Amino acid sequence: MMNIVKLFFGEHSLSKVAASYDSESAAMSAARAVECLPHMHSRQVQLVHPQDKDWGRKVEPEGAGIWRTAVRSHVTCATLGFAAGILVFAGLMLGGVEAVRSTPGMSLVAMVLFGTMFGLMVGGLLTIRPDHEAVIAPVREGVKAGRWAVVVHPASRQQFAAVLRVLRGTEAPVATTL
Repeated sequence: MMNIVKLFFGEHSLSKVAASYDSESAAMSAARAVECLPHMHSRQVQLVHPQDKDWGRKVEPEGAGIWRTAVRSHVTCATLGFAAGILVFAGLMLGGVEAVRSTPGMSLVAMVLFGTMFGLMVGGLLTIRPDHEAVIAPVREGVKAGRWAVVVHPASRQQFAAVLRVLRGTEAPVATTL
């Protein structure tokens, strides 16, 4: 499973968890509690303060990973789309569809192009990661409203579950990408 995910994504952490606090002390206490979790590194935990000018980098710290995701997802999805176009063409040819049988070259080119373009669009969707908006929006609004946020980038499902337990235990509003 993990090898398949690496075909599409180049980031170390594919999920995010954020909790919002009214005070610095509550946010720092939550951050320390998360940092104490097994196998958690301090660089995975970011503290965002009110009026933080660098909050975006704290929420999305993997700039190079995002570029790797862009390349990997586009190449992988385009390749899959190309292959799907060939398979659809072969299926229609074997199925005896007259429109395909009468113009096989043009049909093959059209199906391969459409398959590849659809694959590239899916690669673009994976790159922009619309699921991240569920964490980005509350942090952005919190910063503007003078709140503190703890943003965590878990590296595994086990870390994700542990971080979620800790932050939900603080009774702060929690947002996640998964």
